[in-house]
Amino acid sequence: MERLRTILLAEDSQKDVELILEALEDNNLANQVVVVHDGVEALEYLRREGKYALRKTGNPIVILLDIKMPRMDGMEVLRTIRGDASLKIIPVVILTSSREEKDLFNSYDLGVNAYVVKPVDFQQFIGAIKLTGSFWAVINELPYEKEG
Repeated sequence: MERLRTILLAEDSQKDVELILEALEDNNLANQVVVVHDGVEALEYLRREGKYALRKTGNPIVILLDIKMPRMDGMEVLRTIRGDASLKIIPVVILTSSREEKDLFNSYDLGVNAYVVKPVDFQQFIGAIKLTGSFWAVINELPYEKEG
């Protein structure tokens, strides 16, 4: 039986983390969501370094990535992921409040799979997260990943 792969959420706003987790839970997604609060921690998780050194092998099914985070921003994380042969296949969804055109263009230039602006309205925010989670965790097909 295939193990459900995790969703990696890189978000520094605790309020947004709580809303995102609630929306995913309300949508009955069974995937474990791992929350990291900055770009450095996201890469440590992906590379199985530091406190994540003993985590099970395997990449997340999707990365939900905020742009504006401490220590290392989402653009640098995306650039690093796309430059790493073992990580570049992971779908990355920018989940941000930024409507700046340069952020949108930079994200796609770096190879993002989707760019979702967090709606200000609560119900629209929950709806956007539910759709995003369902698509990337349930509908989207990824190549088979061997467990090590």
